[in-house]
Amino acid sequence: MVRAQYLEIYQEEIRDLLHKDQAKRFELKESPHKGVYVKDLSAFITKNESEIEHVMNVGNQNRSVGATNMNEHSSRSHAIFIITIECSQVYADGETHIRVGKLNLVDLAGSERQIKTVTSGINLKKAYEISRSYLALGNVISALTDTKSTHIPYRDSKLTRLLQDSLGGNSKTVMVATIGPVSYNFEETLTTLRYANRAKNIKNKPKINEYSIS
Repeated sequence: MVRAQYLEIYQEEIRDLLHKDQAKRFELKESPHKGVYVKDLSAFITKNESEIEHVMNVGNQNRSVGATNMNEHSSRSHAIFIITIECSQVYADGETHIRVGKLNLVDLAGSERQIKTVTSGINLKKAYEISRSYLALGNVISALTDTKSTHIPYRDSKLTRLLQDSLGGNSKTVMVATIGPVSYNFEETLTTLRYANRAKNIKNKPKINEYSIS
């Protein structure tokens, strides 16, 4: 069985991009089998690639975007598109063994510097929230790559909690860093490259996700 889900984190609030009520906010929970997850997040069973793409397109229409001086359609939220594959097998002893694999496609919010994008009002507040979540992510990456660190601050933001498995946990992670060649964006490019350079040193511990039920 293949399920598709789509959420965004906007100003530290979780929205279900596939839910009819876009004003509704959702909570994070944690369990031994699921790890950190979003309670009551919509899930659609998909049969093929085109159905998965359709679910993604529906969610994209509900994403929070906003024009800035640098990007007319800059994303103002972090988005996570989740594809979960689950299969089960009944063994001779009658126990059912369930295996679960999950693919998280993460699109981080536009990180243009505030001085180049907004000057005042509510847009500045939104930019601050984005910067705060990036700071939390950076702190987690730094802690994971520091051999002397004894605490990983996953709980500092909803983004880092949801990505806990991707950052030093039970997964294989690929990070794509997007940069530009223009000298005007030199500082953003340098910051992005430093981010990626630290992230590549994170050591994950992937394993098969399997549990049994009687």
